[in-house]
Amino acid sequence: MKVRTKHRLIKDKALLWGVCLLAALTAVPLIAILGEVLLRGYDQLSWSFFTEPTPTAYKAMKAIEAGEPIPGGIANGIIGTMIMLGMAVMVAVPVGILCGAYLAENSKRRFAQVVSYLTDLLQGTPSVIIGIITYIWVVVPMKGYSAIAGSVALCIMMLPLIIRSTEETLKILPASLKEAGLALGGNSARVMLRVQLPAAFGGIFTGVLLAISRVIGETAPLMFTALGCSFIRWSIDKPISAVPLLIWEFFNDPNLQELIWGASLFLLLFVLSLNLLSKYLAKKWNQ
Repeated sequence: MKVRTKHRLIKDKALLWGVCLLAALTAVPLIAILGEVLLRGYDQLSWSFFTEPTPTAYKAMKAIEAGEPIPGGIANGIIGTMIMLGMAVMVAVPVGILCGAYLAENSKRRFAQVVSYLTDLLQGTPSVIIGIITYIWVVVPMKGYSAIAGSVALCIMMLPLIIRSTEETLKILPASLKEAGLALGGNSARVMLRVQLPAAFGGIFTGVLLAISRVIGETAPLMFTALGCSFIRWSIDKPISAVPLLIWEFFNDPNLQELIWGASLFLLLFVLSLNLLSKYLAKKWNQ
């Protein structure tokens, strides 16, 4: 018995160390990427980097020849990203929540099953395909690239995540909540809006944050819809910039390649903040 127990303890420790080793190996690429971006982009973060638009290639070339830091920043990309995200959230959140609520309440109906299947299909659709479809649906009829087209592409990409998070959160709510609301005389719609959705707010909000962090780094859809802009623009019916688009533009211009690291660091920190916030809210809601 003692020999068997000793062998089991050895196997248990070996398995534990093996899992820890594999987890550490998985984290190595992530740490390497974060470290590289942090080391190269930290020096570029300044007030002017967040408040000034992208410099021209000529200005950047002159600064490099003079041995000076490249002037300008990514303000046009930040403003464009926020405008398109804001418009996408305004449409995707209510539509996604209502659709998720419908699927949670009517999961056995044929129409709900079709919607659920289409949601899974949309979630697995490559972002570049969504960009092409949005180009055909929005850019061509409007006869030009615009922030509206970019927000439509982001909205389509956000919908599956919001729908699924809403559906799953509502399904794990206690059935007594709905029963109590119906017993007090409320109909199904009122109970859903006044009782179930407020009770599921934490999980739904977490899903919204994850959806935002999912689409904020997308470049391909915006190349077909928003196109980009070298200065700060507030019009939603004209081409507009975004931080992922700026990173792509910096990569293609040898004079602006140094700005890649600062823009990438900003994007990473923003996405990291959203993910940490979503995890905190999920933990808080579960408690």
